[in-house]
Amino acid sequence: MEVKDIEEEKGKDLERAKWYTDIVQQAELADYAPVKGCMVIRPYGYALWENVQKALDQMIKDTGHQNAYFPLFIPESFMQKEKEHVEGFAPECAVVTHGGGKKLEEPLIVRPTSETIINHMFAKWVQSWRDLPLLINQWANVVRWEMRTRLFLRTTEFLWQEGHTAHASEDEAEEEAQKMLAVYKTLAEDWLALPVLTGEKTDNERFRGAVRTYCIEALMRDGKALQAGTSHFLGQNFAKAFDIKFQSAGGDLEYAWQTSWGVSTRLIGAIVLGHGDEKGLVLPPKIAPIQVVIVPIYKTDDEKAQVTKYCEQIVLALKDHARVHADMRDQYTPGWKFNHWEQKGVPIRLNIGPKDVANNVVEIVRRDNFEKMRGVKQTDLANEIPKLLLAVQKNIFERALKFRQESTVKINDYKAFKKTLDEKNGFIEASWCGSGDCEQTVKEDSKATIRLIPFGNDRTPMNDKCVHCGKPAKWQVVFARAY
Repeated sequence: MEVKDIEEEKGKDLERAKWYTDIVQQAELADYAPVKGCMVIRPYGYALWENVQKALDQMIKDTGHQNAYFPLFIPESFMQKEKEHVEGFAPECAVVTHGGGKKLEEPLIVRPTSETIINHMFAKWVQSWRDLPLLINQWANVVRWEMRTRLFLRTTEFLWQEGHTAHASEDEAEEEAQKMLAVYKTLAEDWLALPVLTGEKTDNERFRGAVRTYCIEALMRDGKALQAGTSHFLGQNFAKAFDIKFQSAGGDLEYAWQTSWGVSTRLIGAIVLGHGDEKGLVLPPKIAPIQVVIVPIYKTDDEKAQVTKYCEQIVLALKDHARVHADMRDQYTPGWKFNHWEQKGVPIRLNIGPKDVANNVVEIVRRDNFEKMRGVKQTDLANEIPKLLLAVQKNIFERALKFRQESTVKINDYKAFKKTLDEKNGFIEASWCGSGDCEQTVKEDSKATIRLIPFGNDRTPMNDKCVHCGKPAKWQVVFARAY
């Protein structure tokens, strides 16, 4: 890439970064905190997270897991027990050395993840095969001392859920890891309207301490990939480090097999980047804090009284069918309100003026495509709005899927690989030799990483030679520049 091209790409990245930050702040999702790298999640953003959390929490419970809570502080010695794990997290750890005005006997790590402290407890709780499987989930905050931060996408402190399980057999743990990845795929596609690819991370990209890491990858509207969730098959690594043993049904003493898995408030960033446009957020109805907003239009006090009463009637008619809000603020014009709620991504807007009241109708405007439906009878709203919300949800997903399909290419030649990335971001399917060194060279040269190795037949190389080095190919993989 020439210097001119590099500067142009930097300019585009800065422009996209500004658009993203502006949308997050203007839509009142979050704001910057006084501590560098941290954020304040505002009520509208937290309501969005609560809807995502509620959907996922039910799916987690439906698969047999129970919620628990473990301490924020982890003894430093715990982090030393699994060598690869501590090496992976050491640069990101925040360490507490003093408390109560005194130096602590042992420094405490502010949790970057909870494998160590949870497995310490698992070792106490697991004695027999009858104690297994142990299926635990935690909703919590974690701290990772990031150098480069961006609201929701990468912050020093963030919210997430982390699942941790222990099993009697390797097959059962493997099944668990893939089952929870499927749960994340359902969350992303059915609730967030984000089509995702699923597969396995390379050794360079897997979670430190895991045997295998599985992931869901989404493509944002600027063509960059976003890792939206991960599920890890931990094998017996942590069980051996923390001495999690159980007596098998045959009487032998064995180490447990384990998994861990998680998604975070990064998903809010995925919603913004995956669906947003020049006007602001475009929220899938299933997780939108407000699904229907009513904007009254009037000029005189008499018109105000008529329209206000009519709006109240519609709120009552819809409250059991949708999350509805009537914006009755006098200090703002209807035009200002239109723009305000478009920025916030509310899926459906109802415009109501005096003529609508006289004719017992409303005007409906969709946020996803700005299609207008005039003269919809008030008596039909309770039936029409739920159907329309489903249609909006479906359209947002299909639009994202179409974009991903149009932004995915198969490439066999490295020159074409780089040229494609320089012209347009997207997913590139290519054959790879399996070498971590080759993977790292491509990353340094093109800023593209292997996002995943697809499952099953989709990982079979489409070409005999690696797209970069020309050596015999081992797998077909998906490359992309990423957040």
